[in-house]
Amino acid sequence: MTRVTAAERPFTIGVDLGGTKIKTAVVDSKGHVMSASKRPTNPQKGSNAVIHNLLMSVNECLHHHEGIEALGVGVAGQVDKQGVVQYSPNLKWRSVPLKTKLEKELELPVLVTNDVNAATIGEWRFGSGRNVDDLAVVFVGTGIGGGVIVGGKVLSGCSNTGGELGHITIVVGGRRCHCPNQGCLEAYAGGWAIAERAQEAVKANPKLGQRLTSLAKGIGNITAETVSQAFHSGDILACRIIEETGEYLAAGAVSIINSFNPCVLAFGGSVIEGIPELIEVVDGIVRQKGLEAAVEKLRIAKVALGSDAGVIGVAALATELQSEKQRLPE
Repeated sequence: MTRVTAAERPFTIGVDLGGTKIKTAVVDSKGHVMSASKRPTNPQKGSNAVIHNLLMSVNECLHHHEGIEALGVGVAGQVDKQGVVQYSPNLKWRSVPLKTKLEKELELPVLVTNDVNAATIGEWRFGSGRNVDDLAVVFVGTGIGGGVIVGGKVLSGCSNTGGELGHITIVVGGRRCHCPNQGCLEAYAGGWAIAERAQEAVKANPKLGQRLTSLAKGIGNITAETVSQAFHSGDILACRIIEETGEYLAAGAVSIINSFNPCVLAFGGSVIEGIPELIEVVDGIVRQKGLEAAVEKLRIAKVALGSDAGVIGVAALATELQSEKQRLPE
């Protein structure tokens, strides 16, 4: 068991609950990850099995660390203010009262929120958005998620689903998204959309797409990662697809900075990790097309915490909630 001094406490457990993995970390009050572990989510086994795996990870942390005062869980989905996961397409959950279920099993206060909002908090408190009160974060992975801090407060919205930056419309009547809309930013620049666009481009020009087809061992196997590999080898078609992706991301970014006027716009996620050059493309276009007043003090950056942003952010939120409860008179 890890023993700590009172000055190093409190510790909080942060959990990033995604469709493929459950990442669990013990985080100190300064945003440092003390230990971390991963285990598969296996959503096909149902919500009770997933929660069982989550509890196993949390109990391991409780066994090995003293001074843990709260648990925070970031979920890939829509979460209401009572900690009910209203809808998570990756987990295939609807109306799962996760907070209630966890608090029933654990002698800990529990906070449950959206995973991208949690990661945005992490970047704001301890990463690329430190020392600013206005921040927008865009995570470009398989899909596109986002979070916004306005005037030092998280933009949560009426039903706690604010900040869905991936579903800004950039092309009216455009490509169909996985949401009910068409022409969303995600439908052009998300990982699944990059794969679709690449496959379509190869079908339209098989000769030019030979490198992509060869890398993927078939047109239907082409992914965003395939495009990234071909791009870094100088493939003409892959370079064209990435250039277009940068333009689509920039279109979304211009709307974000004109709407929210952040001091910092930070990009993260697996697509950005694989193709960090996209940030430079976006920056150049935004400087040309954004409102002059909105770009004057704007800094565009890569997220600083990487894949730890979610667990660090949700741990910070849970710690703050617990501190507020302790200050309230009984």
